[in-house]
Amino acid sequence: MKIEARNLSFSVRGKCLLEDVSLTVQPGESLALVGPNGSGKSTLMRLLCGLVKPVQGDVLLAEQPLARLTRRQAAQRIAIVEQQADTAERITVRSVVELGRIPWLSALSPWSSEDTQLVDDALRTVEMEGFAQREWATLSGGERQRLHIARALAQRPGLLLLDEPTNHLDIHHQLSILNCIRNLKVTTVVALHDLNQALTCDRVAVLSQGRLVALGAPDKALAPETVNDIFGIKARWVQDADGGAPFLSFQLA
Repeated sequence: MKIEARNLSFSVRGKCLLEDVSLTVQPGESLALVGPNGSGKSTLMRLLCGLVKPVQGDVLLAEQPLARLTRRQAAQRIAIVEQQADTAERITVRSVVELGRIPWLSALSPWSSEDTQLVDDALRTVEMEGFAQREWATLSGGERQRLHIARALAQRPGLLLLDEPTNHLDIHHQLSILNCIRNLKVTTVVALHDLNQALTCDRVAVLSQGRLVALGAPDKALAPETVNDIFGIKARWVQDADGGAPFLSFQLA
């Protein structure tokens, strides 16, 4: 599913958080959003899914203005995994993932065996099928993050937005989730802190102080001079000793 941002700007109490950002993500493409803290990544995510409205510009989903979609229509097309999500309710792991099916249910389309299978598949993908009857309150931060990704996967969206999905995860589950994201047959926009993780996406968008400063193939958008300027560190390409893809090495400026 194609998504397009046209001249997006967003402000809160007179403070500009995002200014004149335009980009297009093609169907099936993965786009990484990177940038220093406060650069506008989370704000752009929330604009792309309609959680907040821009003060200027438009978001088009499959050529259709997002603002014209109902909440149900948007939820059938877009799933978002935010950095922080919590609940005081006593709810089981399986029940959380089942929430991802709500946009597809109605009086004419009640819960079916297909919904059950989608929930099972989502739990299996994030390696939490053995946690199904555990309560939310008993989970670690990393387990909760994996659970929210499972809920989004169960939703079966055309566009998946993930805001720092590897936060709180150990290295095994970081790699597992990123591999899962790469293999999804959906358009994906993922905000990341780790620049080398961003190299695995089709393209990279670099944000700084609310503006889009670079957009393109990972090796172009994350050129060492760009990384140096935006993050205030020295970066250089290093060839993997086993002959794999080059990666970025960093040191303080």
